[in-house]
Amino acid sequence: MGGLDLSFFNWDVLSKFVLKGFFFSIQLTAVATIGGIIFGTLLALMRLSGKKILMYPATFYVNGMRSIPLVMVILWFFLLMPTIIGRPIGAELSAVITFIAFEAAYFSEIMRAGIQSIPRGQVYAGQAMGMTYAQNMKLVILPQAFRNMLPVLLTQTIILFQDTSLVYAIGAYDLLKGFSTAGKIYGRPEEAYLLAAIVYFALCFSLSYVVKKLQLKIAIIR
Repeated sequence: MGGLDLSFFNWDVLSKFVLKGFFFSIQLTAVATIGGIIFGTLLALMRLSGKKILMYPATFYVNGMRSIPLVMVILWFFLLMPTIIGRPIGAELSAVITFIAFEAAYFSEIMRAGIQSIPRGQVYAGQAMGMTYAQNMKLVILPQAFRNMLPVLLTQTIILFQDTSLVYAIGAYDLLKGFSTAGKIYGRPEEAYLLAAIVYFALCFSLSYVVKKLQLKIAIIR
């Protein structure tokens, strides 16, 4: 530790190099979370529909995505898609698309568990009132499933934020890229990566603490 230059930890470094990457990481996390929940919910409904034409493709997609490392999906899409469509795709757009597609598989399993946690009696009650399948899901099942799964959804979002550092592999300017760039310019890579680890830990630990408190509150409400 004696060889570290602690003067590297200053606002000038953060404002010039890190904030841009931080904002992109936050935007990517938010967009991927929203998109992942939307498409993940659709995949969950397809798997629970009881119709083979919907179940099998959704099951294949979810199991397939969950069996491949995220960094491989990012690299495949970024490197192969330009050859398919005939033009390059920016690193940021590639990151957004691949994160939504990948996270949808994980959010799908969370939502499927949430939907299955609702007592069947409520489903039958909705049917007895004349609700269609779509109305029953929209008005009765999904609101409760979201509430039950909220802590898990937020935990997955924290993991997603950590995974945004993988876009460094395709050159996207995320939080880790900001620290890395600053470290190279100032000739202090050790200090840069140390500060990056501290920032990631502080953010994720704080958010995990909030999720834990929220989980306790939801348990009391139940």
